[in-house]
Amino acid sequence: MLIVDSQVHIWGASTRQRPWPAPDAGRAAEPHRPVPLGYQELLTEMNAAGVQAAVIVPPSWEGDYNDLGLEAARIHPRRFAMMGRLDTTRKDAPERVKTWRSQPGMLGLRFMLTPGSALLAEGAASWLWPAAEKAGVPVTLSARGNIALIGEVARRHPGLRLSIDHIGAVSVKRGAEAFLGFAEILALGSLPNVAVKVSALPCISGEPYPFRNTHGHLHQVYEAFGAERMFWGTDLSRFPCSYSLGVSMFTEELPWLKGAELEQVMGKAVLRWFDWGLEV
Repeated sequence: MLIVDSQVHIWGASTRQRPWPAPDAGRAAEPHRPVPLGYQELLTEMNAAGVQAAVIVPPSWEGDYNDLGLEAARIHPRRFAMMGRLDTTRKDAPERVKTWRSQPGMLGLRFMLTPGSALLAEGAASWLWPAAEKAGVPVTLSARGNIALIGEVARRHPGLRLSIDHIGAVSVKRGAEAFLGFAEILALGSLPNVAVKVSALPCISGEPYPFRNTHGHLHQVYEAFGAERMFWGTDLSRFPCSYSLGVSMFTEELPWLKGAELEQVMGKAVLRWFDWGLEV
């Protein structure tokens, strides 16, 4: 079975040539694993867990760098592609969106809807959604409670493919507290241009493997979105368990997810959604 991780981070050390920005409300203060985590180490872990490919998402603490992910995709185009970061306040940002996917290995854009985000300021980035829709650039979002905004954008721009990180949960919470507002996520299932990454579930469970307190939420996502808009992923850099257990949680512990639909969730659906022309 083809297994594609819908969200992993890699990053480099903070150096004079490539400094990290100071932490703020929209950026984590530090990574969850030692610096750096490069694509070579990630490949080793993927090979051990039987993960064939992964979508790299640059982490917030590093700043608006896409270079490491693009390098990984250039060297290993059958293993890596990425959803890149873009500073929407730059004057050339609208022009960059027009040719965003012309960068080899670049699938789309990723934003965090955190306090202070330019996307949340009234009218500040209103150009982005129609520009991405017109250019055919998918956007993935860390919702951070801003589910209503995602719904509004999806309805206004039905040709824009939006995906929500980490099942829409609050990643710093554990157990039931992480799923506050979950009903709003499920309601977005009626919009065909919205998908959900069922990623980082072990991180927010607070329980040991197989993280059963998240299984009910997974099944509700499956019923609301279907297997073709539901993407397995890990956010491996903060995983509380092995990569292999992150795989087997889905392939062995969910009796209602089998056969062709399991194959969709574990890899085929994310390739199609992001239009990653990966030969399999």
